[in-house]
Amino acid sequence: MDKAPLLWGVLFSSIGLGYFIYGKRQGAPVPLVCGIGLMIFPYFVPNSWAMVLVGAALMAVPYFVRL
Repeated sequence: MDKAPLLWGVLFSSIGLGYFIYGKRQGAPVPLVCGIGLMIFPYFVPNSWAMVLVGAALMAVPYFVRL
């Protein structure tokens, strides 16, 4: 068993928790949804490289999309 997907999943899930809490307190829907996405997607992406790409994209969305 490879440890990299597990560690990447923990990293992205913890960042997602931060986005979720920020979005909930500020009433901002984009960080809230990205936080939920960051916490959920590691369960469905088994490849480490794909996980890094998807995680980086989800982390960048709130920076570029302002509602």
